[in-house]
Amino acid sequence: MKISIGNDHAGPDYKKAIVHYLESKGHVVTNYGTNTDASVDYPDFGHPVANDVSEGKADFGIVICGSGNGIAMTVNKHPKVRAGLCWTKEIAYLTRLHNNANVLSIPARFTSIAQAIEIVETFITTEFEGGRHQNRVDKISC
Repeated sequence: MKISIGNDHAGPDYKKAIVHYLESKGHVVTNYGTNTDASVDYPDFGHPVANDVSEGKADFGIVICGSGNGIAMTVNKHPKVRAGLCWTKEIAYLTRLHNNANVLSIPARFTSIAQAIEIVETFITTEFEGGRHQNRVDKISC
């Protein structure tokens, strides 16, 4: 799989661990995130991830900021992007199963790195259920 990842200053350690995990599983990762904890603006790192997903250059996107909210709001402005804010693997499972999310937003200040890896694993391995959920997903875009 091709996966794009972006993060602000709250997530460089998370990103590093997630990239290592993904690459160890054979995935190709494009890194748009910052590598330091110096303050930056999350939209600058979320928009490139969303562009990759929207344009079909990435199968999935992963974005990380302190609460996960700001960067999720940013990427959800892009066509064809459905970002889900997930702080447990159970929520990651449901956001893929029922909502066909294609971008995972992780709140670095509310999860551990180990939890984030579990969330990523669950997100990328869960298939969209379709069926009754497809009609709902079709109504998301404006």
